Amino acid sequence: MQFDLLIKGGRVIDPASGLNAPRDVAIADGRVVAIEVAIDAEAAGAVVDARDCLVTPGLVDLHSHVYWGGTSLGVDADRLAAKSGTTTFIDAGSAGAGNFLGFRHHVIERSKVRILAYVNISFAGIFGFAQTVSVGECSDLRLCEPRETVAAVREHADVIVGVKVRSGRHAGGTSGIAPVDLALEAADNAGLPLMAHIDEPPPGRSEVLPRLRRGDILTHCFRPFPNAPVFASGAVRPDMRLARERGVIFDIGHGMGSFDFEVAKAMLAEGLAPDVISSDVHLYCVDGPAFDILVCMSKLMALGMPVVEVLRAATQRPAEAIARPELGSLKVGGIGDVAVLRLQPGRFTFVDAVGASMVADQRLVSNGIVIGGKWWPNEAPDHDETERFEAHAHHTHVEVAAGHFGR
Repeated sequence: MQFDLLIKGGRVIDPASGLNAPRDVAIADGRVVAIEVAIDAEAAGAVVDARDCLVTPGLVDLHSHVYWGGTSLGVDADRLAAKSGTTTFIDAGSAGAGNFLGFRHHVIERSKVRILAYVNISFAGIFGFAQTVSVGECSDLRLCEPRETVAAVREHADVIVGVKVRSGRHAGGTSGIAPVDLALEAADNAGLPLMAHIDEPPPGRSEVLPRLRRGDILTHCFRPFPNAPVFASGAVRPDMRLARERGVIFDIGHGMGSFDFEVAKAMLAEGLAPDVISSDVHLYCVDGPAFDILVCMSKLMALGMPVVEVLRAATQRPAEAIARPELGSLKVGGIGDVAVLRLQPGRFTFVDAVGASMVADQRLVSNGIVIGGKWWPNEAPDHDETERFEAHAHHTHVEVAAGHFGR
């Protein structure tokens, strides 16, 4: 056979190249070898029927937490991959220098799907995250040791793409801006970008934003009050505009508490769309309100972002943010990572992080993915999970983990 796999009959949308047209995609030896109007199915060992589908680069989820079993918030990337159209998960600081080797050995190297990571400035990573236990990893500055962080980057340079810091009252206690400054110093020394999380003050958004450099990532960019990017009037705060002009990357990072429909509407109305759409999927939002990157992308579509720009924000832009241009694009000679998606019509209720709801008439769903040239169908039940979202407010971590992973 000339090709190992043929994806036939779909509309290829590759924002990086500008291609948006009916095309067949052929893959051999883990690489895309042809993108043409029509390719003979007889030339392929296996054929994926992509009629009525969008054939896109494999999605790149810039903010996820997939150190499952080793941290309280981790979920299994392999379990989510085909269902969410995701071929690359970027773990956002679940592990620090003290436990990154375990993350690598027990999860990254054993996973079928690609996992890259930001290393946490906290030596222990995110270790106390649950509904019943909340101990911020940056609340004790003795844990924030930039020399250890840089050493971890050098030891694991093939999989570490940046440094992560979680600042704010929940993640940093009374540490204020100090964790951000330490993380910036580590990122500068390592020659990598910083991803900055801001929860509730202190520090305030106005302390963190001016410190971020071109190419650094502000995650939770559409978070609710307090530390929201907009005034109560809906006007965008000036420091957000200055950060965008300076080249700071705005990332959604939906998660459990970091996406507000009203904030999103205000930001989009002012022309400040997110550069990147990511899920911040973890154990406490994988069953809602974030679910996965496709649900997050569908919410942005419901808010008015065109489908091509939504796809760009989950393919090309996150690949650029981690300096991995070989990801997030669909081109001849490129890596054979592909998502086969559908725009499913219907009536879908989406919920944000503050409990507000929005009804949409379509959502993105996955038929499956191609990773390294191999087809991986989505075998998850086809139902609207967003309708059954329930918070875990009164459950222990042990109960939530058992409910998700099974006993």
